[in-house]
Amino acid sequence: MSERKMIYLCLAHMSESGMEQKYVKEAFDTNWVVPMGPNVNAFEGDLAAFVNRRDFSTHPSASLEMTEWKDRKVVCLSAGTAAVHLALISCGVKAGDEVLVQSFTFCASSHPITYLGAKPVFIDSEPDTWNMDPELLEKAIIERKEKTGKYPKAIIPVALYGMPYDCERIMAIADKYGIPVIEDAAEGMGSRFNGQVLGTFGRYGVLSFNGNKMITTSGGGALICRNVEDANEIMWYATQARDAYPYYEHTAIGYNYRMSNVCAGIGRGQMTVLDDHIAHHKHVQQLYRELLADVPGVTLHDQPADPRYDSNFWLCAATLDPSVRIVGQENAYKEVIKSAVGGAAGVIKSVDSAITDCQPNDNVEALRVFMLEKKVECRPVWKPMHKQPVYADAVAYVNGVSEEIFKVGFCLPAGPAVTDDDVRYIVDCIKEAVEK
Repeated sequence: MSERKMIYLCLAHMSESGMEQKYVKEAFDTNWVVPMGPNVNAFEGDLAAFVNRRDFSTHPSASLEMTEWKDRKVVCLSAGTAAVHLALISCGVKAGDEVLVQSFTFCASSHPITYLGAKPVFIDSEPDTWNMDPELLEKAIIERKEKTGKYPKAIIPVALYGMPYDCERIMAIADKYGIPVIEDAAEGMGSRFNGQVLGTFGRYGVLSFNGNKMITTSGGGALICRNVEDANEIMWYATQARDAYPYYEHTAIGYNYRMSNVCAGIGRGQMTVLDDHIAHHKHVQQLYRELLADVPGVTLHDQPADPRYDSNFWLCAATLDPSVRIVGQENAYKEVIKSAVGGAAGVIKSVDSAITDCQPNDNVEALRVFMLEKKVECRPVWKPMHKQPVYADAVAYVNGVSEEIFKVGFCLPAGPAVTDDDVRYIVDCIKEAVEK
């Protein structure tokens, strides 16, 4: 196995048809190597067609009247983070305001709140989906109103690892108090709740096309909007908020957030394989489900039995019982990490200590190291935002769920390049890692 390829967690591959090259070539041939352009317009149209598609074949009881879902518009942007930022602006979030956001998530869900001088209020998870707990959400809304005299300005639930959140309960609570919802579906592109695509329930829905997502434009993201008026406002902010004069007139602060015509060309090609990618991730989840069933102490995270939940299984996550001992566990956290973990690009800040006050259990860290030696990326789950040093002073409504999952959870490769043989090899490595 020494010559085996490195099996990465998730990596979107180019389509076999080579459509990406075709559209990128068109961008260069027509000299549209700039933000905006024909590919961007076409990609936005393809995305709108996808998110407005209701799946009645698997959800025949789904009601068209359940929520306003048809004719959503999509604006392509430079990143999913930019989409969160602009959605917050459009919802009227300003300095000093509070925004309720899921704690168990990647930092891009919460950092844009701070860009605006607003304050994140973190909401812990419920155990079934690992996503925002509706009961804690309503408790937070009531208590923040009592304490501050006003309701939070927005709610940001997250489709963690592609798993749908309880859209029905969260939207009902949001509607009850008149608070707009910004769905962070960056990891949940193509996931559905009751047949409806995530990102189409709230006022806005965030998508990401980072290199490890369901489809990629090498980077980039998009914002799903309820109507053309909202889409035009988002597009205006994304292009430096220029007013209609023959010179540059600005009545608001804008941003350079539009997607490149070249990147959009890649996205157009990727759309031709999106359904195949989703099907593949579901197939990989099923294979893990079968192969891990007899591995003591390892529990695959799966969607609720409720048929309304339809995850894309962007990443396959699992938990490791604290009682399971892993080969090399006695050496866990003995050395300071010197390079980025989990495929992170760029520069990471050096640290003096190998440990923090909230980290995965020793056996989970030992499993990560063991699997890396076997050329398998086995990444920790997201560290809850309310346990991040940068948010030490933030208000948080917690129940202990996300902290406990962080201690025992890990992610397994699931991307389009992961074969059935890869999954069998990965499970064999896990079995080998467990001390007899």
